[in-house]
Amino acid sequence: MSSQGFPAVRLRRLRRTAGLRAMARETRVSPSQLIAPLFVRKGKNVREEISSLPGVFRLSPDTARAESESFLRLGIPAVILFGIPERKDAEGTEAWDDDAAVQETARLLKKELPELVVLTDVCLDEYTSHGHCGVLRGEEVDNDATLPLLARAALSHARAGADIVAPSDMMDGRVGVIREALDGAGFSERAILAYSAKTASAFYGPFREAADSAPKFGDRRGYQMDAGNAREAMREIELDLAEGADAVMVKPALSYLDVIQRARARFDCPIAAYNVSGEYAMVKAAGRNGWIDEKRTVCEILTSIVRAGADWILTYHAKDAAGWLVDGTFLA
Repeated sequence: MSSQGFPAVRLRRLRRTAGLRAMARETRVSPSQLIAPLFVRKGKNVREEISSLPGVFRLSPDTARAESESFLRLGIPAVILFGIPERKDAEGTEAWDDDAAVQETARLLKKELPELVVLTDVCLDEYTSHGHCGVLRGEEVDNDATLPLLARAALSHARAGADIVAPSDMMDGRVGVIREALDGAGFSERAILAYSAKTASAFYGPFREAADSAPKFGDRRGYQMDAGNAREAMREIELDLAEGADAVMVKPALSYLDVIQRARARFDCPIAAYNVSGEYAMVKAAGRNGWIDEKRTVCEILTSIVRAGADWILTYHAKDAAGWLVDGTFLA
């Protein structure tokens, strides 16, 4: 038998014990790669569990601060804020209200937890009465009329202290308009994480309950990407980087690991992946029914996202996952 193969080569040798497996592990996940989503609303002592996202809550600024402090203790460096407005209208004007929940929470977090990295979602869907991500012309979202409104929201978030603004609307040209607005207002140091490859996915259902952001008519396939298009995703990323994005995102993560891998091979910027609400909810439901081992499943999912090439993972599993990690290895 050739010494280049079996029996001289036995790959099982480095799988024999937990210690050997840990030493040979190629992909490691760190809490420092995790970004925890927070849904925030006005008020005090608010902590409302979201029925379709067990373990995830709508929070007031004070409870969001307490939650964020617990993330930092676990080594999770960042949160992304999604707003639950007090009022909705056709333009989504509360999105750029300096006293809205996202802005109030960002100010509090940056004052009391200055080491925390605060990202803010920049979109209008939570704030519009019709639930679409921009202003309407008839029943179509008007791309160009939406751009200045997104810039106003991003500026409001920057004034509140956001370190990174993250436009998720998928309007063409929004990164460039936001970059110009930030730079012109003296916020040239604030970063943009663009939701560049965001698909019109069926996996967003629980999020829409959490944020009350489902469209009142139609859907978002006219502006979010088609699930079949990976080459188009590369074009979206390339354009957003050319307009001034500092990092880009693939959303959702699990059904789009190939898109993450293509992006990693082609672009040198930080790449984020959003392990979205539907992915989380399915794991929680199956775990609660005893159909899967929730801990091992979460560990495998997050490892696969990093293995595909993601630098950052937005995930509702962040707190649990960080508690299961030791030296980059899940104790599963």
